[in-house]
Amino acid sequence: MELPEMQPVASSNVQSIGYDENTETLYIRFLNGSLYIYKNVPIMVYEQLLGAPSVGSYMHRNIKGVFPFERIE
Repeated sequence: MELPEMQPVASSNVQSIGYDENTETLYIRFLNGSLYIYKNVPIMVYEQLLGAPSVGSYMHRNIKGVFPFERIE
């Protein structure tokens, strides 16, 4: 699987995030090395995640439990 360009983020739990516009898939790599994909995520959500003062808080409020996900690594 080819990953989109991953953007490093300042977070105590998240290492980097990426987004595939064609499939509306959000990629989140955690500091422990695990990689999750979240499906059917609008690009606006990805952009807001990138700019969020707290990546973890934004994820818990707006992504986890909202979009279907899968651990791929």
